Amino acid sequence: MPNYNRTKIACYMGFITQAIAANFAPLLFLKFHKDYGISLGNIALISTVYFFTQLLIDIFCAKFVDRIGYRVSIVVSEVCSAAGLVGLAFLPELLPNAFAGILISVTVYAVGCGLIEVLVSPIIEACPFENKEATMSLLHSFYCWGCVGTITVSTLFFAVFGMDSWKWLEVLWAIVPAVNIFNFATCPIVPIVEEGQGMGIRQLGRKPVFWAAICLMVCAGASELSMAQWASAYAEAALGLTKALGDLMGPCLFAVTMGISRVIYGKYGEKLDLKKFMIGSGALCVVCYLLASLSANPIVGLIGCIFCGFSVGIMWPGTISISSKRFPAGGTAMFALLAMAGDLGGSIGPAVVGRVTQYAGDDIRAGMGVGLVFPLVLLVMLFIIGRKPSGKHIGTV
Repeated sequence: MPNYNRTKIACYMGFITQAIAANFAPLLFLKFHKDYGISLGNIALISTVYFFTQLLIDIFCAKFVDRIGYRVSIVVSEVCSAAGLVGLAFLPELLPNAFAGILISVTVYAVGCGLIEVLVSPIIEACPFENKEATMSLLHSFYCWGCVGTITVSTLFFAVFGMDSWKWLEVLWAIVPAVNIFNFATCPIVPIVEEGQGMGIRQLGRKPVFWAAICLMVCAGASELSMAQWASAYAEAALGLTKALGDLMGPCLFAVTMGISRVIYGKYGEKLDLKKFMIGSGALCVVCYLLASLSANPIVGLIGCIFCGFSVGIMWPGTISISSKRFPAGGTAMFALLAMAGDLGGSIGPAVVGRVTQYAGDDIRAGMGVGLVFPLVLLVMLFIIGRKPSGKHIGTV
């Protein structure tokens, strides 16, 4: 009998790879600005290129992954991730234009991360595990632990060896996807649906509940990334912390609470109602945004930022699990479109918060106040998608 625990470990490492790629480069933004003379405006484009590339890969996966095959695609994801991480250490020095070298490297590992994001969830969903919802939640917790590990280890590494040693650490981080190439090449992988039986984009688009799931993913991505990406700035501005402490007190603790939420559901999922857990989490998310935007006490506001991680933890894997039940023949297209929606929200949310903060005279609490719209809409979508389907399973063909 196939050992699907090997598949599970490979998928765990896949999400850790994605966390490394998403979180390490932002720690170097000021270093890039200082050493390579790259303007802060161009530095901001690095994150834009990363997320935009992932969006394109999500669309690509919806159309072509079933034809290429899951194993080939997921192995390519780890190859691209490793190559991009190593490239970031060397290309800025090798090319005449350092910024071009950075963007090429980021694009390459963003391709890998986009494939990981779309493929890992259906790979786990197709495995014969008993409690799929709990397994999915535990799987996604490894992205959180990857974030915590990346930020913490990198901060300690820089404290001991200095920021000038960042290229060595970049190469060390690339070992994770390099090892995982072998894991995905040899572990058992089964298709999520039989060949030719998966729903297409048009079929999914005709289902109103699927559009509610898409909206839920957009709001989940926006609620998560708006707080996660601005938590460090909030900690620095509100409490006067240094950049290193701001990273540890803001995004790092945010990721810890998000991971705890996913582990709790992963461990006790059989005893918990997923829809009720998500609705309760959505209500907590609203409270956290209110604390961050309205509290006159900066420590209370920071607590709101940190516990927002717990509130959004279940949203992404929970939406995938609910959608998988509502659309059992959704296939790769469904997972790709949900990932695209989450990435879209992750791009829109932080941009809205940042723009409002700028117009409000750099008052980050004003930005958080406008960001409150995302968890509010998220709650509405939860009530819509949480309704029990009538008749036969939606999505059967």
